[in-house]
Amino acid sequence: MKKIAVVYHSGHGHTETIARHVVDGVQSVPDMAAVLLRAENLTANPETLAEFDGLIWGSPTYLGGVSGVFKSFMDTTGKMWRKQQLRNKLASGFTVSSLPAGDKQSTLLSLFVFSMQHGMIWVGNPVLPEQHNGVPYEQAANRLGSWSGLMAQAGHAALADAFAPGDIKAAKMYGRNFSLTLNRLHAEETIS
Repeated sequence: MKKIAVVYHSGHGHTETIARHVVDGVQSVPDMAAVLLRAENLTANPETLAEFDGLIWGSPTYLGGVSGVFKSFMDTTGKMWRKQQLRNKLASGFTVSSLPAGDKQSTLLSLFVFSMQHGMIWVGNPVLPEQHNGVPYEQAANRLGSWSGLMAQAGHAALADAFAPGDIKAAKMYGRNFSLTLNRLHAEETIS
């Protein structure tokens, strides 16, 4: 059984909603176990992350970057960085904001650089935007067109679970892809 942690901060519940759907996708692959971990609960002991095979980061986009809570968590991993305790683990990231763009790419880049500094292996989002194949925009997976990670849009002041169906579908596909990539990585290790 491979273990994946979905580490997130959610100010209003939107990022947590997407995190839960990512977990559903992760666990749709046999022999994958996923746990949701709040970033703020890890700041006292981030070393617990070393026990996982893969880590998926999730943060809302606030003012063009990760939330302050998520950044505080990132900063607590400095001792782990010095020892490279996360080296060669799989990583990926997702973000939510209320606008279609909302500078979400900056947030994903921050999560990417954080992972690279820890020596991790980044997994992007290979899902082609389905609206190009005639799927209605709101129903389309990866409707926002992000390949570096998962993006979702929560309407301004919307309920925490009020997402376009395509964003929910994309979150599950994204989580499943992460699990399948982890399986491929471990299969290659077994052959070596």
